Amino acid sequence: MNQFGCPYAKDSNSTRAGTGGPTPSSTFLGCDGTSHTRTAKDGGIPDECTAKITNDVGTLSMANTGQPQSGGSQFFINVAHNSFLDWFDRSSPSAHPVFGKVTENLSLVKEISNVRTNNDNPLKPIQMITVTIV
Repeated sequence: MNQFGCPYAKDSNSTRAGTGGPTPSSTFLGCDGTSHTRTAKDGGIPDECTAKITNDVGTLSMANTGQPQSGGSQFFINVAHNSFLDWFDRSSPSAHPVFGKVTENLSLVKEISNVRTNNDNPLKPIQMITVTIV
């Protein structure tokens, strides 16, 4: 999987890479215009995507601690079918709701997952410059 959204990942040598999220108790507007408040403890957001969509190749899924209401700013793109990550699959404690799908250039996503790394960090930074949401 390819993970994005951590504010600490800009520095590939940061020991905090993969651990960052939004400011606790801050608010944001959902796609439907509803205001949501992040948890006071760690900035987690409410689990709003409850459709039973599996973590299949090309899906975008919420990174979280595996606990309810613990998502933040991080997400990942599945490059393999990871059904054990489905929030409705009780075979593992992981619970990652799917909220989108790559509809174009999946080959690029797969290329990203094969870049050279050191301690699971890309040797050359990878940036998403533009994303089109349909």
